[in-house]
Amino acid sequence: MARVKLFSSAESRRRTIAGLVGIAVLFALLYVAVRRYAPFLFDPEALEAWIESFGVLSPVVFILVQATQVVVAPVPGQATAVVGGYLFGPLWGTLYSMVGVMIGSAVAFSIAKWYGRPAVERLIHEDLLARFDGFVEETGLPGLFVFVVIPGLPDDAVCFVAGLTKFGLGVFLVVMTLGRLPAYLATNYAGGNLAAGHFTEALVILAAVVAFSVIAYLNRGWIQRTLRGLGDDS
Repeated sequence: MARVKLFSSAESRRRTIAGLVGIAVLFALLYVAVRRYAPFLFDPEALEAWIESFGVLSPVVFILVQATQVVVAPVPGQATAVVGGYLFGPLWGTLYSMVGVMIGSAVAFSIAKWYGRPAVERLIHEDLLARFDGFVEETGLPGLFVFVVIPGLPDDAVCFVAGLTKFGLGVFLVVMTLGRLPAYLATNYAGGNLAAGHFTEALVILAAVVAFSVIAYLNRGWIQRTLRGLGDDS
């Protein structure tokens, strides 16, 4: 039985381990900071009161946050999805997260489709654009799906790049919805477990998502080259 190659090189393995350690330290510092400066986040009743201050608009506010982070913010959507699961529960949190992310994805795609490459070049760093230039066109919809289904990869940037292709908005949104749904289900479910006090289950899910994301991000070049190769063979 062939061994699955988890890392593309020894250097990739070292960077992955260092990244995981850094993520663990970051989470620890974040936990301490929240405990000290925003303890209400650990008090379901206080948190519920704060959210209720938005009234019926609280889901709308959350959806807008999710949409905005796709277009202009560097915050991973899965991170805010945990918040959605915590606030609204796994079902509604996932729904609101996906609605927001799909709105943001549609906006990014449409900006590229309407205003062309000059607009994309102003919105995406030139190094990132250079790495993914032509990626969606070469790999097709299967390559786009595989790329977005893996958490940790710069799928927000690919939304802009996809707008430069021949694909229509409807087809693009179907692929993005199917590709992004698994990670958002997992992170919202983790958020729901946190709200219910099931900390062990939540931490196991989040640790798995974070570890997978770090590995994918540090090996993003290898993943991209592999998908390009599959596109050339098809």
